[in-house]
Amino acid sequence: MKKLLLVFMAFILTGGAITMAKELDQPFAKGEINPYSKFFTGTTHLQMLVTKDDTWNSSIGNVTFDKGARTNWHKHSGGQILLVTAGEGRYQEKGKEIQILKKGDVVKIPPNVEHWHGAAPDSEFAHISIESNLPNNETSWLEPVTDKEYK
Repeated sequence: MKKLLLVFMAFILTGGAITMAKELDQPFAKGEINPYSKFFTGTTHLQMLVTKDDTWNSSIGNVTFDKGARTNWHKHSGGQILLVTAGEGRYQEKGKEIQILKKGDVVKIPPNVEHWHGAAPDSEFAHISIESNLPNNETSWLEPVTDKEYK
């Protein structure tokens, strides 16, 4: 009852211009707060879909970024593949232009290429991250992407 009253009061106070927050429409669960958050700017979530084991030798996760959230600069010794599943994102390799990412885009990142990826300033974003060339693929986390680099 209390929640209904709060929604009604917000509706009255905004002159009926209230909109409820909508969950990003993506095929996989958003997951929990990313345990690697210290290597990101903003809030991200991680839902592991496949963890590396001796049978599959693969690591695949669904990463969901809040608006404006992004990784630090980083590189993967074995490369990485991103499958964009929702929202609008950004991807940039060191020394190159930022690419705008949309649902259905695939980004193949060669081994040891310094890069970052994340959400657009005004959109949530989700992608599947595939770590390739396991078991020897290691991630080297570097400095945060500055606001100037991001925009």
